[in-house]
Order: sequence, then structure tokens, then C-alpha cells
Amino acid sequence: VQLVESGGDLVQPGGSLRLSCAASGFTFSWYDMSWYRQAPGQTRELVARIRKSGGGTELTDSAKGRFTISRDDDKQMVYLQMNDLNPEDTAVYTCNARRVYYTEWIYWGQGTLVIVSA
Repeated sequence: VQLVESGGDLVQPGGSLRLSCAASGFTFSWYDMSWYRQAPGQTRELVARIRKSGGGTELTDSAKGRFTISRDDDKQMVYLQMNDLNPEDTAVYTCNARRVYYTEWIYWGQGTLVIVSA
């Protein structure tokens, strides 16, 4: 099982980035996919989630209106489009896959670093 994130970069305040997560080794369409982030000295927090089978999306308050999560089950990819970035968005962004069916499967990627700074 692999989750490989990409797209992290240094960006100026007000800028945009698109993060990608490539999944392999499991049946992607069966899983809810999420993006988490961990800022320096902070605990990891959920940013956005997209549920399987067209089950909808969830965004945290900090992400609403600025971030969009999407998935392509054929390509086994999940994306996080981030607009109007600010320094508080600086963090390591990590992809997560979760499935619950009698038991729970959870997979994590290694993360990609986003730095928002002038």
C-alpha cells in the first residue's frame, strides 16, 4: 500500500497550490480519502475529506471557501486545490485513506510540505 503526496512548495500569501496524492495497493474506490495537515508545534488536524461512492465532501472551517478536495477513482488520485493561502496554512499536508467494514483500515502517506511566506 502506498500513498504518495506531491505538489507542496513555497508560495506567497494569496497564492494557490494543488496537492496530489497517488494511491496504490488497495481498492481506492472503497475508501474515504482525506487531507490532514500538521503545522510546526501543532497537532495534526483534518483539512478536508471526500467520501467514497459520491458520498460528498467535508471541509473544516479554515478550508471552506478556499480549498477544494476532489478524487479520480479511475486514476486512484485525490487532490487538494488550495487558494488564497495564508501563512497559517504552512504545514506538512498528508493524505489519508480510511475504510470501515466490520473492521477499520487506515493508510497514511509521508506528507508534502507547504510553506506560505512572502
